[in-house]
Amino acid sequence: MRKELLVDATPPETRVALREDDRTVEVFHERRAELSLVGNVYLGRVHRVLPGMQAAFVAIGYERDAFLYVEDALPHPVDPEGNGDDAAARGESDPPRIDDLVKEGQVLLVQVTKDPIAGKGPRVTANVSLPGRTLVYLPEVREIGVSRRITDEAERERLRRILEGFAGDGGFIARTAAEGAPESDLAADRDYLTALAARIARRAGNGGAPVLVHRELELPLRVFRDLVTSDFDAIRVDDEGAAARLRELASAVAPALSGRIEMYAESEPLFDRYGVEAEIERALQSRVPLPSGGSCVIHQTEALVAIDVNTGRFTGRASLEETVFATNLEAVPEIGRQIRLRDLGGLLVVDFIDMQDPAHRREVFDRFERELARDRARTRVLQISDFGLIEITRQRTRNNLERILTRSCPDCGGSGRVKTDRTAALDLRRALLKPPVLFAPGDVVRVRAPGSLVDFLREEGEILEELRTSLRIVPELVSDDTLPAGSFEILAG
Repeated sequence: MRKELLVDATPPETRVALREDDRTVEVFHERRAELSLVGNVYLGRVHRVLPGMQAAFVAIGYERDAFLYVEDALPHPVDPEGNGDDAAARGESDPPRIDDLVKEGQVLLVQVTKDPIAGKGPRVTANVSLPGRTLVYLPEVREIGVSRRITDEAERERLRRILEGFAGDGGFIARTAAEGAPESDLAADRDYLTALAARIARRAGNGGAPVLVHRELELPLRVFRDLVTSDFDAIRVDDEGAAARLRELASAVAPALSGRIEMYAESEPLFDRYGVEAEIERALQSRVPLPSGGSCVIHQTEALVAIDVNTGRFTGRASLEETVFATNLEAVPEIGRQIRLRDLGGLLVVDFIDMQDPAHRREVFDRFERELARDRARTRVLQISDFGLIEITRQRTRNNLERILTRSCPDCGGSGRVKTDRTAALDLRRALLKPPVLFAPGDVVRVRAPGSLVDFLREEGEILEELRTSLRIVPELVSDDTLPAGSFEILAG
């Protein structure tokens, strides 16, 4: 499989796309005004304990208090996949209650595990874990583990022996990238992570809760650390500063990959050149066409994500059963890709077209299970039901693509979604800067847009100032609420 990473690092938004066999399978966004909190470590203060919910609110300096569940306040056994019942794993028949573990006003070190989603504050854990290139370090644990994605028993045993030599420094988990890595690489990762933990401990010792004591790496570095393995063909970056920082990180943690970091300098924008921009636009639509003429329809609700498979124009040749079976098989890889591309989390229900032949049901399920195994997020899949339904739970740590790029549509009472003003403003920026530039220095360029977008552009100011500086044009904003929300028109003055 051909793998490559594309980094579009032009402010005020950084985007990273993962491509497999020339198709986009994951996209990550980071905006200067909306940075992710996941991985950040805070010295927090318990604001309120809720025995009835077995949870506590912890002030971390964010606008909303963070949420600490009782299971996240307890020491976790090492489990590379994060599966299993923690109380059962500890052999506890009557686990402690939240009010036995934390008290109001108590100061404790916590790490964000989920970004604020749908009006809720971030979720935190008292079990701080620090990821490196090949290892995850758990300062408060004295256990070791090996990623379940490493299946070769001889390799697992080799890694266990190495980690046992590190055990005096804390707990360690060998990540997938540790497979085949020399002991010297793992030792370098250990030294880096233990030094980082010591810095965090010193900052926390200075007190002053609530306060941030460790910020996660910026998006391109984080994705490189967590995703890029030795089988990647290229990492293409369109910003020299970001490329330099990636090369610096690569030289420290994965020297063999340094030569695969390429500076993209063509006039056509990177995401346009490789079709990522079009993939993002399609991922905001509910209907996904299949090559045969069938389709998948994806709808997100508060409770779950429903994915429906339809034959559409595909009528097949032999029989209805064969037509249905072929459509379901064709939908399997596309559904797997869309789940990753849209970052769909929580409960997902896939409604495959009903098949009468048990062998066909088994084949569809087995292929779907193999497809989901390529996903980094933790998933749990139930067997296909008599009605052709497959239920999935998928780990959710951040807002998905739809929630990042769109908002509830004010014109239809919230039954649909439109792009946010920030997303539309960034679209406008890209449209004006995209070569060939159609305006000469000094030209007045009139932009008609809904009033909320005009207000956003004026209040933020950064995008307008960039256009004035880069293109030396005079942007003139015209408020027009007859235009659909999230849209705009560009006219010569």
